[in-house]
Amino acid sequence: MTSGDGVRTVGHGEHRVLALHGWFGSAEGWGQLPDLVDPEVYTWAFPDLRGYGARRDEPGEHTVAEVAADALELADRLGWDRFSVVGHSMGGKFAQQVLADAPDRVRRLVAVSGVPAGPTPFDQEARGLFGGAARDRGSRYAIIDLTTGNRLPRRFVDGLVQHSLDACDPAAFADYLTAWADEDVSSAVGAVAGRVPVLCVVGRHDPALGEDAMRATWLETHPGAELVVLADAGHYAMYETPPALVAVIEEFLGRE
Repeated sequence: MTSGDGVRTVGHGEHRVLALHGWFGSAEGWGQLPDLVDPEVYTWAFPDLRGYGARRDEPGEHTVAEVAADALELADRLGWDRFSVVGHSMGGKFAQQVLADAPDRVRRLVAVSGVPAGPTPFDQEARGLFGGAARDRGSRYAIIDLTTGNRLPRRFVDGLVQHSLDACDPAAFADYLTAWADEDVSSAVGAVAGRVPVLCVVGRHDPALGEDAMRATWLETHPGAELVVLADAGHYAMYETPPALVAVIEEFLGRE
C-alpha cells in the first residue's frame, strides 16, 4: 500500500528495511520485489524521493544530503530506531549517506547495481546522453537498453521508460543526475566504512555498474563487503530476475 505521502509499505515483520529507488524508479518502481519479500519477517518501506510519484510536485534541492535527511526523518516517523537500507542504482549513493549520517542506526546495507560514493566518470558522449534524458524519451530508452545488455524485448525497455516519464518531474530528474553522478561523499562514507555488513548485488549484463565497477569502488570503500553477480540480470534485477534478487537479499538480511 502506498500512502498519500508517497511511502509504500510491505509486511509487518520485526526486521525493518528502507528501500531507496533509482533514477528511473519510484516507490512503485521496484518490479516484483515487493510482492516476493517475506511479510512475516520483514517490514519494507519504499518512499518516493522528492520530485517522484506522490512527491512529484514537492520542492527540493535534490541533493545526496537532502535524500539522506528525508530518509532518516521517515525512519523517525515510522518509529524505526534500527533498520537496514537497500539502494538501487543512484539509491546506492544515497544509502551510503544514510549510513554516514546515522551509522549506529543502520543494521545492514545492500546496494543493487549501486552508484559508488565518489563521482561517476563520464566521457563527453555519455554525459551528453545522460544529460539529455530529462527531456528526451529516446535517451532514456538508450540508457535502459544499454544497462540491461541490449538483450531485452523492446516492450520491456519501453515500459521502464514510460514508468520513469510518468513518475518523475523532469527538472528534478535532471537535478538528481548532478547528485548521483557528480557529488563526492566518499570521505564521509569512508569514515564509517566497516561498521556494518555490506552486500553488493549486480547483474552480469550491466556494462556500467557490474562486477568490475563494484570491485573498483564499493569493495574498496567498504572493507569486507560481499559481492553477488546475478547471471541473468542487467541493471534492473528487480524486474529481470526478482526471485533471485529477493533470495540473495533476504539471505543477507536474515543473518544475525
